[in-house]
Amino acid sequence: MSINGIDTMLGELRAMSAKAAGGVAHADQEQAQPVEFAALLKSSLDQVNQAQQTSRELQKQFELGNPDTNLQDVMIAMQKASLSFETMVQVRNKLVSAYQEVMNIQV
Repeated sequence: MSINGIDTMLGELRAMSAKAAGGVAHADQEQAQPVEFAALLKSSLDQVNQAQQTSRELQKQFELGNPDTNLQDVMIAMQKASLSFETMVQVRNKLVSAYQEVMNIQV
């Protein structure tokens, strides 16, 4: 993976962060559309799933001895998949905690 790949990943993270904060991902967008929480959550889950599938595929190609697959790319993909999964688990934990807190509010 080259530096361009890391820059691309950082750009994606910044765009998702801006989207989650309700901001605009690109300066050229004049009107920001409201972001639905469910759509954002599904999109995040899909990205985690895609990262895991990519990691598995690279691992498989490396194990089969594909000369186009190097160990660095496999390890980076595995770490990206692991980090994205751990992040999603933390988001889930926060959501469950918030839900429990709301359910404990006395009316």
